[in-house]
Amino acid sequence: MFVPKYTITNKILRSIGISEAAREVIMNAPLVPAWEAKFRKEAVERTVHHGTHLEGNPLSEEEVRDVLEGQEVVARDRDVQEVINYRNVLSFIDSIQSQIGYAQRYNFTIETILEIHRLTTQKVLPPESSGQFRLRQVVIRNTKTGQISYTPPPAVEVPYLIEDLVTWINSAESKLVHPILKAAIIHYEIARIHPFVDGNGRVARAVATLVMFLDGYDIRKFFSFEEYFDESPMQYYLTLQAVSNQLVLDTHERDLTPWLEYFTEGVAIELNRVKEKVQRISVDLKIKDKLGGQVMLNERQMMIMEYIHRHKGMSNKDFRKVFPDFSDDTVLRELMFLRKKGLIKKSGGTKKAIYVLK
Repeated sequence: MFVPKYTITNKILRSIGISEAAREVIMNAPLVPAWEAKFRKEAVERTVHHGTHLEGNPLSEEEVRDVLEGQEVVARDRDVQEVINYRNVLSFIDSIQSQIGYAQRYNFTIETILEIHRLTTQKVLPPESSGQFRLRQVVIRNTKTGQISYTPPPAVEVPYLIEDLVTWINSAESKLVHPILKAAIIHYEIARIHPFVDGNGRVARAVATLVMFLDGYDIRKFFSFEEYFDESPMQYYLTLQAVSNQLVLDTHERDLTPWLEYFTEGVAIELNRVKEKVQRISVDLKIKDKLGGQVMLNERQMMIMEYIHRHKGMSNKDFRKVFPDFSDDTVLRELMFLRKKGLIKKSGGTKKAIYVLK
């Protein structure tokens, strides 16, 4: 049976501590509900872009955004399809979480992994390979030198290795593991087994994300650890391979600690980014009690709050910078609403007025 081997180091503890602190801020920050749809949309766009770019997809962030919004993009059909597929994978993850919720324990199955692979490779791989374990040996080569950098287990072992992993995911021991560590372990093991002819990295990250969500660690779905991996793809792959290439008699004797340190640090960095973004557009926590709850703002009001946070104030001459397509009267109405809610205050006369946080 699969039993991961690792040591909880000070580096891992520090990263999880940072993640927990950031999570607390994000989950309880005022004004977050008003920005929830926007943050989630941005997280999906980042996840899809970096998750596919990490695997060699050349589409830019803007092109990925256009594809997700249904616009035409001049690109290879395969590249566009990969983007659409990964968006469908994220929707599949959402559907599982919404159906199960946190009250029930989700019985993770091999079919879950196969379905994620099918969605990942739909119209990219032949039907007989999509959603099916590989039937042949594959190797991982260095793209520059052509040398073999890692040889995954034989194809005949794949179903048994995945079954072992799924058994561990559903085990009592797994329930005691912190969601971030569990996600890291699952990601590594799927990448090590390399159960498919293509799409293994995306499947590994998607399954890791799903397990975090099912453990109640979705953090409002504002984060995307793919961005951290994609910032230095060489380090990502080398860290995985360094663990997989350890010289041990039994594969279960591999020490996952270096990978867990790398993974937990990435989650900490990403959640800290989200926390800082939330804080930039959030008013002091005291406002939550003052207004009797979190404040719902429309898109223009949110843009005003973000501008004032970033620039420490907004004057009449700034209206055109922020809202080139709206009249001054429209902007003034939004400012009046924010003033009535006690979020901002006005100083100076009408023409030289400056709006700042209250």
